[in-house]
Amino acid sequence: MPDELPQATADRRTPSPVGTYALLQPHDVLAALDAVGLRGDGRLLQLNSYENRVFQVFLESGDAVVAKFYRPGRWTDEQILEEHAYALELQAEEVPVVAPWVLQAEDAGCVRVDPSHGTLATWVQGEETWRFAVSPRKAGRAPEIDDADTLKWIGRFVARLHGVGARRQFEHRRTLNVATWGWANQQWLLTQGVVTPVELAAWKDASSRALDLAEAAFDRVGSVQRLRLHGDAHPGNILWREEGPHVVDLDDACNGPGVQDLWMLLPGDEAGRARSLRLLLEGYESVRDFDDAELALIEPLRTLRMIQHSAWIAQRWNDPAFTRAFPHFGTAAYWSEQTTQLREQLGG
Repeated sequence: MPDELPQATADRRTPSPVGTYALLQPHDVLAALDAVGLRGDGRLLQLNSYENRVFQVFLESGDAVVAKFYRPGRWTDEQILEEHAYALELQAEEVPVVAPWVLQAEDAGCVRVDPSHGTLATWVQGEETWRFAVSPRKAGRAPEIDDADTLKWIGRFVARLHGVGARRQFEHRRTLNVATWGWANQQWLLTQGVVTPVELAAWKDASSRALDLAEAAFDRVGSVQRLRLHGDAHPGNILWREEGPHVVDLDDACNGPGVQDLWMLLPGDEAGRARSLRLLLEGYESVRDFDDAELALIEPLRTLRMIQHSAWIAQRWNDPAFTRAFPHFGTAAYWSEQTTQLREQLGG
């Protein structure tokens, strides 16, 4: 374990407050949109999202938009605006993403729109403050990731996204590495007493050895190109339309190796993983070169995701959406299962 964790991980290890979420009601959503000139007709639907509160809102104009109210305390304004700028840059290059709209404040007394981009609004109502963004509604279905042509198409799509992402790195958003995703989250879980006492020693040992192994793998691979990534490109975050794949949310965008946006698309069985990876890379490399050395990072990245995912849930446990969605979390059985999975990452 590194002697000192990077200061940049401090915000990530702080539990996100959710007090304002409990008070965010449908009439608040409509009032916030009304303050930026988007007048709802009274119909709205809360969409599935653990991290943020996301609503589909029907407007008097007949259009429908998606309003995302950001989780308090998770990102700074600068980090959110980097996400928006990346989406707008991708859109300008005709990479299929759903980018936020530029907004105009119509009631300066209760809403402020960021002047640099115009895509992030801050709405104040009494003592409550919410930050939100608005984008057009884009429906889609899950991609058929066992289909060869679909996998090649997704590979081409990810390569186009990375082509834009390679132009520069994020300045304010996180960088995916063993320190930020792994050690920092492990230490937070240990110091907060989240792991049950009966499983504490076994989980600490397995996670430490798995992180040591991940660190060694990153060291062996050496210097790989760090790109601006989608960051959470699993099948549920890629929607399929007639014109092909697109993404609707870059909330987890970060700097990191390109393979991060490929490995979560692979199935669980070894033969299926080999086939799917071959097809994804066939599509990817028809657009952009891929450094095969990054393939050695797939299992280390899986290890980091396991530990990061546990910390992510724990840091939001006071949000009722998480207790409903993850009822098994925090039990001795949960941590026993995590220990077993981490030992499998060690090969035994």
